[in-house]
Amino acid sequence: MSVGNWETAVDRPQGAGSTLRRVAASPLVWLIAFALCVLLGLALPLRLPLGPNYWDTAVYLDAVQRIRSGQAPGLDFFAPVGPLGYYLAAALDALFSRAHPMLLANWAILPVALPLAGVLAADVDRRSRSTALALLAPFLLFASLPVNLHGLYPMPGFDGYGHYNRHVCLLLYLLVASLLFVENRRRLTALVGVSMLALFLVKVTGAVAGAMLVAYAVLAGRLRLREALAAAACVLAALAALDLATGIVRAYVADILTLLSLNAGALAPRFLTVASVKFNVIGPSLLLLGALALAMLREGVPLSLAGLRGVVASPFGWFAAALLALTFFETQNTGSLEFVALWPVILVILLGWRARRRSLGPVVLVLAIAASLPSALIYVERSARALLGAPGHVGVDAPDVGPLGRVSVKRDIAERASGMLAHYATQQASYRDLVARGLPPSYILYSEIDYQATWLLEVQQGVAAIRAWEAAGGRRLNGFFALDFVDPFNRLLDRTPPRLVPIGIDPGRSNPALGPDTLAELARTDAILAPRCPPTAARAAIAGHFAAALAGRRLVALSPCWEMWLKP
Repeated sequence: MSVGNWETAVDRPQGAGSTLRRVAASPLVWLIAFALCVLLGLALPLRLPLGPNYWDTAVYLDAVQRIRSGQAPGLDFFAPVGPLGYYLAAALDALFSRAHPMLLANWAILPVALPLAGVLAADVDRRSRSTALALLAPFLLFASLPVNLHGLYPMPGFDGYGHYNRHVCLLLYLLVASLLFVENRRRLTALVGVSMLALFLVKVTGAVAGAMLVAYAVLAGRLRLREALAAAACVLAALAALDLATGIVRAYVADILTLLSLNAGALAPRFLTVASVKFNVIGPSLLLLGALALAMLREGVPLSLAGLRGVVASPFGWFAAALLALTFFETQNTGSLEFVALWPVILVILLGWRARRRSLGPVVLVLAIAASLPSALIYVERSARALLGAPGHVGVDAPDVGPLGRVSVKRDIAERASGMLAHYATQQASYRDLVARGLPPSYILYSEIDYQATWLLEVQQGVAAIRAWEAAGGRRLNGFFALDFVDPFNRLLDRTPPRLVPIGIDPGRSNPALGPDTLAELARTDAILAPRCPPTAARAAIAGHFAAALAGRRLVALSPCWEMWLKP
């Protein structure tokens, strides 16, 4: 059976008393209600449960501050991904100054994604309201909270990392759903074009996975070649116009090439890693592919070009193509909504096999559910644990960190974070010994919620120390550069960040060679900050990388956990 002949007729309740049910079942109503909840969440000064790798969220605040000061991603600072997510976050930040940074980053893609979802749902709703809801509801679920589907740390909390990976997963979901379910040809072309443009500007590997899916749609007959070419032409025209106006696309491509040179490595081991981490999806998916293949063999596949086309256009072919494209994307990720874009294909399988009671019908249905259910259950379980545990938490004591400090943890974790900050300050030799050995204080240090709380207290101490130093000396520093993975100080103190330095500095992965232009920009910045609680191999590597920028500066001991290299 080929994809495209499985949808049911329009299924709306009829007769008196059905108006309320029609409204409640309307995809548009669900979409509007979700958007209103998002706006309310951004407007309120919410305190959220602290989760793993929270400091990744501060990378977005750094980017927003740079954009506010007139800088552009790629042109003025090196970014590990595309510019769209940062600009959307900056736009939301301008509208919602009290928004929690995790929600700001997580929902930054919604100004693009929600209209796409609305157009998709409206097209499908004309034929089947239940199918439209079956496509829209999972998208809204996975777009709702900053939660990943895999985590190293067992305690509950919202995930402060993987924001742009989640953005890509949501866009890929909409792209797959559009390719499979949208019938209006112009609407489909527009959806593909906008989705591919957004994917490219968020993360290039997402655009590669999207291109794989679009190419397969052409082979499968769901998208005509001229429609694919029209969508591609629109994407290229939009990128050309953007580049002519700003130069940002060329800069982005240059950053991509730099990242490729910094992250060269074999691809095969990454596929094995994805299969290991996501076996709860990969395992049932492979069994489902086997069952679909066996069913086609039993039904008889003609050994002809028409037979091959039938296989390509079948749910088997679509599921195999989607699984391959999404697996490729996940090889480049750490933290996301892995494989949620399989759901539109699984929905096609469920709709096509629901009436087949003989032979492999029940097996296919069970395996389809097994391939899709784990992602939803994990998402709901992780979200519920974080939300249900939050009322018993206490706030992290970081009043000078603004919305970034509006997080909560268990009371014993809050006490441990404070104690560990003091411990790090007084036991420097022990941690320098670990640095000399190239060892982190813990193998999963940055995933540990207590360390993220300690890091917030470290930043709080730094901000308070800078303000005290400026008040005592009567000097206002023009800007800061922190020798750490993330630099929140310009945002928190509303100063001008230096140009040409990367955001989210990961030694060896997102830290290009230091050139004379970068050194000249750093020389204009009054303060270079060195964190000390604790010394780590990564911090030491960053300090070594930027050592030339410290020449001629005076070292000032700001606080137990911070040193400042001051420009004369």
